[in-house]
Parts: sequence; C-alpha cells; structure tokens
Amino acid sequence: MPDTQDKEAIDILSRLSGKSGIPVKGAKIRRTSSRFCLGVEHGDYNGTELFGMGTDRFIWMAYRPNSSGRVRIFSGNFPDDGIIDFELGNTPAPRSPEIANTWGRFIFGVDHTLHKEGHKPQKGLDAILYGNIPGGGMSRSASLTLNLLLSLLDVNGIVVDDMFRIVDMAQAVETDYIGSPCGQLDQIMILFAKEGLGTHYDPKKREIKYIPLGGEPDFRLVSLDTGTVRPGLEKSTYRIRRAECEEFVSILQKNYDINHLADIKDKDTYDRIYAEYSDQYPDLCARFKYIFHAQQRFYQMLNAWKQGDIARVGALFRLDGYGLRDDYNISGPELETMCDIVRTVDGVYGERMLGGGDKGASGAICRSNSIPDVKRAVDSAFPHCYPSLADKYAVHSLKLVQGVTVLD
Repeated sequence: MPDTQDKEAIDILSRLSGKSGIPVKGAKIRRTSSRFCLGVEHGDYNGTELFGMGTDRFIWMAYRPNSSGRVRIFSGNFPDDGIIDFELGNTPAPRSPEIANTWGRFIFGVDHTLHKEGHKPQKGLDAILYGNIPGGGMSRSASLTLNLLLSLLDVNGIVVDDMFRIVDMAQAVETDYIGSPCGQLDQIMILFAKEGLGTHYDPKKREIKYIPLGGEPDFRLVSLDTGTVRPGLEKSTYRIRRAECEEFVSILQKNYDINHLADIKDKDTYDRIYAEYSDQYPDLCARFKYIFHAQQRFYQMLNAWKQGDIARVGALFRLDGYGLRDDYNISGPELETMCDIVRTVDGVYGERMLGGGDKGASGAICRSNSIPDVKRAVDSAFPHCYPSLADKYAVHSLKLVQGVTVLD
C-alpha cells in the first residue's frame, strides 16, 4: 500500500493531470528516490569506491503509452515550462541553446540517447511528474533521468538486462546531451538502492555489494534543505573541480602510472607528490589532499557501519565535510550555515554538505530522539541568517528505501 508521501503525491499528480489536460487515469506510477552518500563525495570521477543509500525524497511519474509516437509530459515542479511535447526521434541538438533553460532537456536527452544506443522507441508517452527532492545535493537530476529512461523503455517493451548499461545511458543523457560533467555515483546509488541497506560500489570490478548496518543503532539521516537551487552541474563549481582533478592526473601521469587521483593510496607516495607539487600547484594539491584522506576515511567508515558504530560513522562524515569545505572548496555559505547550526545540537554525530556543491542541501547523522532539537535549532537560526529563504528551507528525517519502485 502507498505510504503517506505516496498518497499525497498521487493526489498532486491527479490534480496536475486536470490542470494540464494530460490524461493519466489507469497509468503506472514510477517512483525514484534521492540518495545520501556517506563516501566518497566527488569520488566517482576520481576513481574511489562509493558507499551510500536511497532515501525517501522522491520523484513520482504517472505515465501511460500512447500510439501517437509523441512524448507529452507536464512537470508540477516547473509549470512555467508548460507541456513538453515532441515527436520521438526528433529532438533538439545536444547542448543547443534552446534546451539550456528547460527541464525538458532531460527527456529530450533520454530519447536522443536511446536512439544513439540503437534502441528506437516507437510508442509515445503521456505523463505527469512531481518531486520533492531538494534542488541540489540529493541527486534530483539523476533521479529524474532514471525515471524518464526506465519509463520510456517500459512503454516500448525494451529490455536492458545489464543494469550498468542503464547507468551508462543515464550518465550519457547528462554528459553528452545536456553537457553536465557528472560521474556515476548518483545513478548507481539510486538505481541499485535496497530498503534498509547500504550500497557499496567497487569501480575497478564494477561490482555492487549490499552491506547491512551492524546491530540496531538508533539513528536517522537528515536532509537539511537550504531552499537554494543549484543550477545544473554544467554551470557550477563541480565542473571546475572535475577539470582540476583531471588536469592534475595528466600532470602526474608523466611520472606515475595512474588513471585517477584515487590510484594513489599509500602515504609515502602521497607525501612525495604533495611535497613535489604543492608550491607550483597549490589548488590542485588541495583537491588531491581531500581525495587521498577521504579514501582513507572511507574504509574506516565502512567498518564502522558494519559494526553499527554510528557515532564513528558520523564523526568521519563530519571530517569529510571539513575536507570538502577547506580542501576541495566545493561547499557554499548556506550549506555551511546549516552545518554550523546542527553541529551545536546534542545527539548530532556529524554533518556536511551533500552532492555537487554550491547550493542545495546539507546532511546530518544523528540520534532519532534529537530530530526535534535539530528542527528547533534550524528554525531558530537559519531564517535569521537568510531571511529570503525563511519560507523555502526544510529539515527532513530520512529512511533508507528502495531506489526504484512502480506503485500499484
């Protein structure tokens, strides 16, 4: 049975159907989750292992096939864009100016990518979308892309057995079509997420393992949505940081046999590189410093999770936040204000920014009974710091959920 969030979303989808004139009676509803990364944030394009989980902020899409060969979608989150209506196989050119400021670039990109990969959908789609994932930090774009991709495959009866091909295509929508230089962390953590479990991804083996939390610790993950909306990654600091890391790899490859910064794992090599290059490339070495130490923390965090030592997981999460703020320089003032506020609350084990950076949401790990105190602290302090966000910010207690679900 649908839970409270699902019931509210279904009501919203129904009202949006009436408003837009797109009929979805009898439609399927595909729900895709947000994600919460415990490590390594920004590690995917740097070659690290990854660990995270699906969380219960969602995108819902009510959809049904049509025989017109056209896609017709209305988003309740971007009503000013109107109905996105186009013929399958007839989309704007990748990265063209006409798609830059519309959410429709995601469904255009899905259709473009499917055709490029040799899948040629013939059946169109009528759909209504609604989501409550913050606009930055919890992978709204990856959730949206996966929802659109899986749903268009579904109505056309196209089966892709290799789930990593779904990941590749979802990434290609953003990197090749939209021009957003994302990695695969978000897609993996959403597509493979299982209720109540952590997802561990090893990029060298391209392998997923599910890791249960040891014991029965009393804790909650918390989304600290600042109410700010980050532009796409192609317009953010993320793009710059990724380019910096790739630049430093190309510099190091003259003397070291590596493909990613994460390939440097031993302390002696790290110290030698840092001593040799820090004067000439201080910013690049700072990015390298974060990745190296975050990778060391990763394995400590994984062991703490397996042992059910949430206090230790939280402490490492906090240290990771300091590294993202001070060395990777990817955070933002609103994100750090949220962290500064909740850090003062008893029962909060750790906090840091989430996701691509600049804007969006921070996250925290805390005891369940401290959630009311967290909310009170944020309600008391955050609106005073940012009056313009007083009606936009939110604090959400999160559950670990299935990443992709089709509702009855």
